[in-house]
Amino acid sequence: MGGMPVNDMPWWRWRTNVRSALHMLSDPVFQQECWLAGQPGYGDVTDAVYRLVEDTWLDNWSAEKYVGTIFRDSQEAALVDVAVLRVLRIMHQVGADAPVSAYLEHHGWPEAVRAAREAHVRLATNDGEDPDVPPRTLEVLAIMTRAV
Repeated sequence: MGGMPVNDMPWWRWRTNVRSALHMLSDPVFQQECWLAGQPGYGDVTDAVYRLVEDTWLDNWSAEKYVGTIFRDSQEAALVDVAVLRVLRIMHQVGADAPVSAYLEHHGWPEAVRAAREAHVRLATNDGEDPDVPPRTLEVLAIMTRAV
């Protein structure tokens, strides 16, 4: 990650995971070329959703709780909350084990992608990074978040 270091945040590893998930959830081209095509190395929609909420419990409470630790400000938190709610609503409707196509064909998916994009752009920009670079593989993510 170039630009401003994401590790200036106290819980930067969680921020990195949330950003990775939002990045994948916000990129329709990536979703078609990687998830739908079954390209290895990127997981699937369910992996991204779990990365978004697993450590943070954003499926149970607001991202506002993490302002100053994972999120830089209330604006980031609010955008993440909207994205989480939209994506989780679809996951609960189609099922966590549904194929990628079930998510992508869901009537609410474009709105979920838009919300994830708004959150991703805000977080990436606040970290001094280009939000339009392609998502990193899960292997690169693991290297980035490895404890030193």
